[in-house]
Amino acid sequence: QVQLVESGGGLVQAGGSLRLSCAASGRTFSSYALGWFRQDPGKEREFVAGITSGGNTNYADSVKGRFTISRDNAENTVYLQMNSLKPEDTAVYYCAARYPSGYYAYMEGSRYTYWGQGTQVTVSS
Repeated sequence: QVQLVESGGGLVQAGGSLRLSCAASGRTFSSYALGWFRQDPGKEREFVAGITSGGNTNYADSVKGRFTISRDNAENTVYLQMNSLKPEDTAVYYCAARYPSGYYAYMEGSRYTYWGQGTQVTVSS
């Protein structure tokens, strides 16, 4: 069982940066694949970024070159560094975990078992 708690959301102007954190409980954090998803009201949940236990990463086309996912297994934490933010990045951002990790950082939310409560990111124009 893994519990995930996101933090770091907030209000930022377009072009600004934020770093989201997701702290996980559990002793086997390093064995999990982790992902960030986002959802705006009235829209489908969408994949943002993922990272496997081996460090393989995957990004949505809309965030490539602007967002970076990373993990610190010693701290049981996964991060999402978001740069050059745009108003269309506004959403609730969720952290998710899956076990076993697998080689590929899956984009489908159905492949992840554990979810956090979300953190709001609002980008003003």
